Amino acid sequence: MFSGLNVFKTAFAMAAHAGKRQAVIAQNVSNADTPGYVAKDVPDFSSTYKLEQGDSMRATRPGHFDADRQPGMIRVIEDPNAIAEPNGNSVSVEMEMMKAVDAKRSHDRALAIYRSSLSILRTSLGRG
Repeated sequence: MFSGLNVFKTAFAMAAHAGKRQAVIAQNVSNADTPGYVAKDVPDFSSTYKLEQGDSMRATRPGHFDADRQPGMIRVIEDPNAIAEPNGNSVSVEMEMMKAVDAKRSHDRALAIYRSSLSILRTSLGRG
């Protein structure tokens, strides 16, 4: 009866995405003074979740598209908005802090969705 509750799967995926993004941001900040370090980021949740759900093209052989990528694995890409300094480092601590706030908000949103859905489910079962 309750096997297809996609809202919980989506909330979990959103929280996992926000956690991964926070880890990438922390890695960027820790390498802010490393010469030649290129800032990384995680694609936005909507495109990541869409790919995970199978809306993309299907890989037919190893190495084709993202065939090496397991389901649930979040890709890390080079930050397209990063501007390199003269030493080759492209980390801006101010931008990373803004991204960290955005990741925290996404994580809080995922928890709020999960809590609200759980509350609705409990109420529907008469335990709310």
